Amino acid sequence: MIARFAIVTLLFYFISTIFIIQSLSFHVRLPFLGKRKCLGATQIRNGIVGTDNLKPYNILIPFISLAYMAVTLEITGIFRTAAIWVGNKGGSSGRKLYLYLYILFTLISIVVGNDPLILSVTGFLARHMAAARIHPHAWLISEFAAANTASMVLFVSNPANIIICDNLRINHAAFTAYTVLPFVACSIACYLTLMLQCQNKKHVPRKLNVSGHLNPQEALRDPVSAIFGSIWLITGQIVVIALSFSHVDLWKVLLPFAGGKFIFDICWDHYRYSTAKIPKHDENKPDDVDSTDNPMAIELRHATSKGTQHSPNPKSFTDSPQEHEDISKNESQQLESTVHPFLNGNLQRAPPPTPPPSTTNHIASLKPQHRLSLKNRQLALHFPTISTAVPRLPFVLVPFVFSQFILIEALEHQGWIEIFARWLVAASNKQVIPVVWLVGISGVVLCNIAGTNIGATILLTKIIRASDFPEGPARAAAVSLAVASNIGAVNFTFSASLGGLLWVAILKDEGISIKWWKFAMWNLLPLVAMMGAGFGVVSAMMVVLY
Repeated sequence: MIARFAIVTLLFYFISTIFIIQSLSFHVRLPFLGKRKCLGATQIRNGIVGTDNLKPYNILIPFISLAYMAVTLEITGIFRTAAIWVGNKGGSSGRKLYLYLYILFTLISIVVGNDPLILSVTGFLARHMAAARIHPHAWLISEFAAANTASMVLFVSNPANIIICDNLRINHAAFTAYTVLPFVACSIACYLTLMLQCQNKKHVPRKLNVSGHLNPQEALRDPVSAIFGSIWLITGQIVVIALSFSHVDLWKVLLPFAGGKFIFDICWDHYRYSTAKIPKHDENKPDDVDSTDNPMAIELRHATSKGTQHSPNPKSFTDSPQEHEDISKNESQQLESTVHPFLNGNLQRAPPPTPPPSTTNHIASLKPQHRLSLKNRQLALHFPTISTAVPRLPFVLVPFVFSQFILIEALEHQGWIEIFARWLVAASNKQVIPVVWLVGISGVVLCNIAGTNIGATILLTKIIRASDFPEGPARAAAVSLAVASNIGAVNFTFSASLGGLLWVAILKDEGISIKWWKFAMWNLLPLVAMMGAGFGVVSAMMVVLY
């Protein structure tokens, strides 16, 4: 019999999702409930420390470590350089460019993960679409879908993957072996359905108004950091896979790599600051661009102009798009004369001149908060990589993951996990193919209503373990959940993943508005296609293996 506190616990769990979808703030005086509560100190402790092999810190530390290495790599301009190179290859064909960018985003996401890609590329892509006067929705949805689909390949690319490996005891290298074929099927299905939805020329024009090419090296702000960061990140991934057979906790591997990159960034920033090798930009020397009307060239100048970042007009790209204003020739000429010193290679910044005594006295007379603000600006000049990267890290993930673990510990305490496990066993009869589809579809649906794909993954991993499946159905459930938790981000609500919440926030800053229902309509057909392709491949794999 289900007790009343069990019902209250379940209600609170799903009510929490409402606040993820739509943030609200108000004060409530909680009544005293007596000795019987929905959860106690044990559940709170277990939600923070972890139980069995599921440790929240073994999810958070590796993910933030990887995000730091990816964000600092993006700061060098390497992702933008790759995008410009791809843009040159696409030429004036809109469909070619759409395909090439989809492939590029897929490859980057495989290496760095979905959230770092979204943090790194979304703003640049939005600004480029504005400069090219192209309606951005189809391109942005393509980036979002490619990022989340590709993150199922490596277990470290998504916190949900780490949860599955740790809790369902899948070797890290074996995880990739199980997910690579479903990934290929999902990626192809996603692209084909996206192209089917882009028949309207306003979304993906047949011909782009592009003349000439942009030199990709112009976007590479720091070649030394780009080379070191790429080698360091790939080495870390290889070491993680190599040590997966010895069952070393993931955070013990990736945290030292992130620490090493942090030390390199401090030393390299200090070296460049102290040596002060920045060559002054020659305003009379033309940029290495074949044509000033290349929209990507215009975007690059906007994105790297002194102290400014180009954003489209907030009314330019809403659900009722208006014509974007043409960028005038005078504006282009002005941008050419304000190229950022980072543009041609090393991040070389001359030290600030010694202020005259009167200025020094003025600084001393400032209020403490003003002196602190000035000191922060000086540190940002001295260590630009650290000061840019750290605020962009997904620290919001820390309280969120702990909260999800605590809520699900409360569900388990009240007996809901056992109930859900019995339902799964009864519905699947412990047969491989029913398990694949039941877990897969449940995972996709729960991403919307169970606290993003992370909350859905935590909940379902506990249900799968409580179901006590034989080896075949247990492995089928794990692989199906891995597919579901990644493609489940491409869903009906932004809150189906943390990446979705980051994505829509970045677009809002860029002046682009996408309503949730428009987001859902764009994702509906690709999601159905990916579910059919992905779970179909998983079913075939499991039939062959078991």
